[in-house]
Amino acid sequence: MEFLLLGFFTSLSLILAIGAQNIFVIEQGLKKKFIFIVCLICSISDFFLIFIGIFLFNYFNHYFSSTIELIFNILLLLFLIYFICSKIKFDNQRIDLNQNYKKTSLRSIISKTLGFTYLNPHVYSDTVFFLGNFSKSFLLADKIIFGIGASLASILFFFSIGYASNYFSKYLNNEKVWRIINWIIISIMSFIALYVLQEIINTISL
Repeated sequence: MEFLLLGFFTSLSLILAIGAQNIFVIEQGLKKKFIFIVCLICSISDFFLIFIGIFLFNYFNHYFSSTIELIFNILLLLFLIYFICSKIKFDNQRIDLNQNYKKTSLRSIISKTLGFTYLNPHVYSDTVFFLGNFSKSFLLADKIIFGIGASLASILFFFSIGYASNYFSKYLNNEKVWRIINWIIISIMSFIALYVLQEIINTISL
């Protein structure tokens, strides 16, 4: 349960950041068109990429020396610091969801969803690199539970913003709401950064 919750809240903290993919899902929710297939593609894609990252780092973990592990942890810490700093710089972000909704085909929607997902570098940094790297020291069974938790967060998030986008859209331009969400994310990521820093210190002291 511990690793399930860890995976869930870590993934949720990453995915809560407003980006092109999330805005696209929200827009489809407002249009009330193909929302299930859009949410399903995003969720399955995250599940696929999360476990690629977990098993990729699990495979290479057998060949890691303490030096290589130290390098990866330093890179992970730098990524976390960058992520936290970018969230701290978040200020008065307003999102315009007013669109001229045109009729679109299912093929077009699928293509756009795949594009917003697999052509987005943040998807790979969050799922493959971050979650895979973060879980590399876990036991294999714990990695799987961690991945399931992370995947559940993606499923919950995408279907929530898809089907409740009318509700969420009322608050997307509300600076105070997003500042609260932002600082929750910063707090969780800061605790994770301290954990990684401790791992670096332990490796150096060996």
